[in-house]
Amino acid sequence: MESVCSSGGGSSDSALDFAFAFNDVNFSDRILRIEMLPDSPGSKPDPDVSLSGWARNRKRRRNEHLNTANDVTMQREEQILNCNMPDMEDGYGNQEEEIVATIEETPAVLEIATNEVDDEVTRPNETSSSMDCSPVQVKTIHISSPILAAKSPFFYKLFSNGMNESDQRLVTIQIHATEEAALMDLLNFMYSNSLPRTTPSDLLDVLMAADKFEVASCMRYCSRLLRNLPMTCESALLYLDLPSTISMGDTVQPLTDAAKKFLATRFKDISKFQEEVLNLPLAGITAVLSSDNLQVASEDAVYDFVLKWARMHYSKLEERREILSTHLVRFIRFPCMSCRKLKKVLGCNDFDPEIASKVVLDALFFKAEAPYRQRSLVAEEANTSSRRFVERAYKYRPVKVVEFESPRLQCIVYLDLTQGECAQLFPAGRVYSQAFHLGGQGFFLSAHCNMDQQSSFHCFGLFLGMQEKGSVAFAVDYEFASRAKPSEEFVSKYKGNYTFTGGKAVGYRNLFSVPWSAFMDDDSPYFINGILHLRAELTIKQ
Repeated sequence: MESVCSSGGGSSDSALDFAFAFNDVNFSDRILRIEMLPDSPGSKPDPDVSLSGWARNRKRRRNEHLNTANDVTMQREEQILNCNMPDMEDGYGNQEEEIVATIEETPAVLEIATNEVDDEVTRPNETSSSMDCSPVQVKTIHISSPILAAKSPFFYKLFSNGMNESDQRLVTIQIHATEEAALMDLLNFMYSNSLPRTTPSDLLDVLMAADKFEVASCMRYCSRLLRNLPMTCESALLYLDLPSTISMGDTVQPLTDAAKKFLATRFKDISKFQEEVLNLPLAGITAVLSSDNLQVASEDAVYDFVLKWARMHYSKLEERREILSTHLVRFIRFPCMSCRKLKKVLGCNDFDPEIASKVVLDALFFKAEAPYRQRSLVAEEANTSSRRFVERAYKYRPVKVVEFESPRLQCIVYLDLTQGECAQLFPAGRVYSQAFHLGGQGFFLSAHCNMDQQSSFHCFGLFLGMQEKGSVAFAVDYEFASRAKPSEEFVSKYKGNYTFTGGKAVGYRNLFSVPWSAFMDDDSPYFINGILHLRAELTIKQ
């Protein structure tokens, strides 16, 4: 029988089907007694099988475990005393829920529901002190210890713990009543490598049980089935909200990766889905911010958006600083931010001052590096989770700026465009640079694919514009240049002067005096290692 688990990296025996032996006395050497602690009123699973119902029940159970853990322990101790039960060994705990497992000869718990078992299993005295302790529902089934031990380190340890009791036939584990169905499905899977129920909520319940009892093959199976189901925002957020011991495991990592990719793709354009993204929980916002393909105006906009989200979800300054420092700061690519915005980071009260100073200094040092060193730093992070030096799909392309205050107000601006970015401009596209400032006024560069007015063919144009701010006029001398082969030095392409007013732009429609096809040709002298290097020099005339 072909097994999903075997293709997912399971053990060689994962393809064997022992369904015929499940709960069969003829193929079993042990009896598993499942003690089911009663759940609090209202904690029963919702009758529907929707993910929202599963999430509500999960949160309710999580809160109950946190609030009643001590009470449950005390009740068990009281039962042991009043009912004269044997001591229980501590089992293998996991995140919020405790597993209690024992191996004993004779049960001493009031059994509410059982399967038929061997004569060796002694039923409890039904007239015992049941009035003094709450009855614990019990289910007993026949099991094969080799099969369970082969699939689960938990059961392997339980059956081979080196104690005399490990040779006894009766094995007891303890769960909550709401976990019964998931545990039975899990045990069935350990025999048959399949699950009888495959709704999303059932798969998630079994996934939780498989994690608790360390059945990696079942975790892979559930993860694969969930990945093959249609993804929604609700399900993606639910997968990312799984306990860290599950979500960080290798067996479930493909599922959480798929959930992150879905959210990053769904909300690629933050400005288009601003309200929805602002309402995402922490796991959702980090998935969106981790994407290289995030379509935003600039990294400055990402920074502003993160602050807005943090202030919306964490009204207390201490909590906001904590969440920014420990979770969100690594998703802001400070080296791609403008220097003007970096100055604001230093004065932002939402960030811890030490962290703010560190990220700004790191960003400025990166900006000061030579281009080859910057490329080297980006390459060093290629195989890591850190993406702080990688530029996203910004609507406004980052620029490098060198400013001079004397003898004249002057700046030199460098804009790099990839050959792919230029190709996307055809036939009538344009791309804008981030704003840069000179003399207190904002300017920008824009690259165009447009028609040459004289020859009527497409060509590459470059323009310089001034942001609209009041009615101030600036007289500017400017020069456009580009690196070109074979020297790979900057070669001046166009000089001019213009008196700017707000919202005006000036430039050259055919910067290289060639048709678009010649500009984009593989032998084009203007692309060096796939990069078009442009330079604009601006000087304000006194």
